[in-house]
Amino acid sequence: MILTSTRRWLVASLVIASWAISGPVRAQEAPITAVVELFTSQGCSSCPPADALLSELADRPGILALAFHVDYWDYLGWEDTFASPTNSKRQRLYAESHGERSVYTPQMIVNGTSGLVGSDRTAVEAELEAANRFPLDVETTVENGMLKVHVAGDGTRGNDMASVYVLQVSEQAQVAIKRGENAGTTRDFRNIVRDIMPIGVWDGGSQSYKLPLSDVEGPDVERLVVLVQTMNDGKPAALLGAATCSLLGL
Repeated sequence: MILTSTRRWLVASLVIASWAISGPVRAQEAPITAVVELFTSQGCSSCPPADALLSELADRPGILALAFHVDYWDYLGWEDTFASPTNSKRQRLYAESHGERSVYTPQMIVNGTSGLVGSDRTAVEAELEAANRFPLDVETTVENGMLKVHVAGDGTRGNDMASVYVLQVSEQAQVAIKRGENAGTTRDFRNIVRDIMPIGVWDGGSQSYKLPLSDVEGPDVERLVVLVQTMNDGKPAALLGAATCSLLGL
């Protein structure tokens, strides 16, 4: 078959498009200006208003709203279906880092530094309004079955060091609660953290990290979140950067 110049151009365009599709997949989404962590429990009668507020925040551009379900209220008659000891430990370490003597639900922590009652809309909104832009840019890429994370730094932060985490997240779920303080209710949840995995240490410069996507995929994992977080004597402190990418369609 003889190709006209127009046909040759069309074929060349298709080849280039095919190559672009098969190349690296940029999974980065909108820049994140604030991270809100809600420590909550399905068995906590005070938590539904905070869960609803988190759901609202999850729809706001630039805000990364995450739900960490804790297990220390399970004895009240209902075992939270998303709770994990890891989430409870993270909240206790935050309490130690912030000089607090106990933990409670619902609690929201904004950018790793400010602990607030999770249902106190006025206080949460004020904290979000005062939040500064993260100092680090974090990018995620999915390529050839690998999750690649790049943290941009210029080495000007002195001896600052931070931990880099990947969080596995379910975007939404509905649960019928049959026992405990919220018995007889059906509740909707957003951005549920299923696991948190340390993948490296950031030491002030531009650094890249990678791990097999199979290590962080799962039947209920629809989104990955990357957090770069300073440590206060081994305890979580201020966040320096964050990024998120969807696994749907990859």
